[in-house]
Amino acid sequence: QVQLVESGGGNVHPGGSLRLSCAASGSIANIYALGWYRQAPGKEREMVATITSGNSTLYADSVQGRFTISRDNAKRTAYLQMNSLKPEDPAVYYCNAAGFSEGPLLYWGQGTQVTVSS
Repeated sequence: QVQLVESGGGNVHPGGSLRLSCAASGSIANIYALGWYRQAPGKEREMVATITSGNSTLYADSVQGRFTISRDNAKRTAYLQMNSLKPEDPAVYYCNAAGFSEGPLLYWGQGTQVTVSS
């Protein structure tokens, strides 16, 4: 089992920045990718950014150039640096861990709220 705990959410003005953290614990040896997803009210959960164990990254078009995903393996933590936040970015942001061991593995954190308001 893998446990994921997000932190860093909050309220910022448009154009502001936030840094989300996702601390992983448990059996992470079989995890090959960490990601951030978000879900706004009335909308489906969508991928924001992912990073593999080889540090390959993938971003949603809507956040490309504004958000940066990174990981610190020693701290077992993934980060999402969010800059130039827009009114369309508010959502609950979830950390995700994907891996494989006798079958696919998928874990989710509890989510952290991000709001953007002036």
